[in-house]
Amino acid sequence: MIRQAGRIVALVGVVLVLLLIGILKFMQIEIDALKPLISGTPWLAWLYPALGEAGTSYLLSTVEIATALLLIASPWSPRAGVAGGALATLTFIVTITLLLAVPIWEAGSGGFPWLNATGSFLIKDVALLGIALFVLGESLDRVVDGPIKAQSIRR
Repeated sequence: MIRQAGRIVALVGVVLVLLLIGILKFMQIEIDALKPLISGTPWLAWLYPALGEAGTSYLLSTVEIATALLLIASPWSPRAGVAGGALATLTFIVTITLLLAVPIWEAGSGGFPWLNATGSFLIKDVALLGIALFVLGESLDRVVDGPIKAQSIRR
């Protein structure tokens, strides 16, 4: 019972983050907030010349909202769980890599381990990555085990 409650809370938590932040990425305030993160990250900076600032934010938003919707469907659809878990895993891996590219330590307090606002915002994605991997793994097991269990029931 506690395990099931934990699974539900974890899934709702990751869905809320993806939905709420995904919706915000359609707003100018979030488009502006992304500028130092994307332009300061060499492996993401190409998005601005390709799509523009708003287009990049809209793309990220669309991916995050689609991922959230797939994760919402994951308890009933293992395939949606695989797709949502894979997209969430990719999303959180990308955001975690920002920790390597942008300043995340509070300079005035002596640096490590004091995170600045950017570091505090990004560090949560390590936990969200764990949830995404859990959903992906669980959904993959359900996709693989589904046909096997169905065959054994028919025998």
